[in-house]
Amino acid sequence: MAELFTIGHSNHPAEQVVGLLHQYEIALVADVRSVPQSQYTPQFNRKAIEGTLRRAGIEYLFLGDELGARRSEEICYVGGQARYDKIATLPAFKRGLERIAKEHRSRRIALMCSEADPITCHRTVLVCRELKKLEPGLSVVHILGDGTTETQEQAEERLIALHKLAPELFGELSSHEGLVARAYDLQAGKIAYTSETAEP
Repeated sequence: MAELFTIGHSNHPAEQVVGLLHQYEIALVADVRSVPQSQYTPQFNRKAIEGTLRRAGIEYLFLGDELGARRSEEICYVGGQARYDKIATLPAFKRGLERIAKEHRSRRIALMCSEADPITCHRTVLVCRELKKLEPGLSVVHILGDGTTETQEQAEERLIALHKLAPELFGELSSHEGLVARAYDLQAGKIAYTSETAEP
């Protein structure tokens, strides 16, 4: 089964993240951050981490324009908040998914974003959700800060528990697939980017 990895750099030292990438034999990091820079974690600014990875023998690919969650397209916003369902329909987003689908067939790839916990990040709730639709047989593995992993399916179960969803006799929540879809949608509404100029 094809595998795709993800990792959140959090506020870790760059060397720790590189060590985790080496542990899982990652050859290419695809950066899905819309804005790959931060005053709090300058070691992960685009130029800095690209250089660090190159010296470690890992290729860097920026896909924030395609797969980032802070969009420039106005159609992606409702009431100032980004809507993941709308982002997923963008031609640019679909091109990004196709690029990942192509690249992971020949080498081990990790999607990188900033959040440590996979379920608080769009890499899981948006990108990996849509990748699994594109490639149902894809195995998604999230690398955690302590070196352990969590599968996409395990993350989905945590989302269901987080939102206290339970099966119902009829309707959308009568199937496990329906529970997962509702959990994704609720989490998207919780974590999606909201413009600072949006009205409360």
